Amino acid sequence: MPGVPSIAGQPQLFLETQLVLFREELRRSPQMQPAVNGLTDKEIVRLAAHYAALPARPVTSEPPDPARAKQGSALAQKLHCGSCHLSDFRGQKQMPRLAGQREDYLDESMRAYRDNRRPGGDTIMAAALYGVSDADIAAMAHYLSRLR
Repeated sequence: MPGVPSIAGQPQLFLETQLVLFREELRRSPQMQPAVNGLTDKEIVRLAAHYAALPARPVTSEPPDPARAKQGSALAQKLHCGSCHLSDFRGQKQMPRLAGQREDYLDESMRAYRDNRRPGGDTIMAAALYGVSDADIAAMAHYLSRLR
């Protein structure tokens, strides 16, 4: 579904955290609220473990545009994205996997962090993306979405 991230293969702690944020309505989503309303902590842990154990599959099979991918890669290095999300962008602990994620979701999420429109979000992400242009965010989303 457009705008909906792939959660298969995300780090378990990341998934647990996001599910709690949705359940407590600190992060809002019309699609997620009914699914998490009333879940216990134990159920959240089990759900997160299930999705974390699934193989991460790239969402797009479209080849990258070489110029955009090069620009996105350079920006990800310049912004030190790999220091938290790891050098292959598979994510770790509470940091999500970015590799192979939906391009539209990555683009909108990075803009939301930059523009402080992501309640329950990480202030480090807002600082990391401060001043980054829409075009640069689009290039990073293009690059990251095509990583395997």
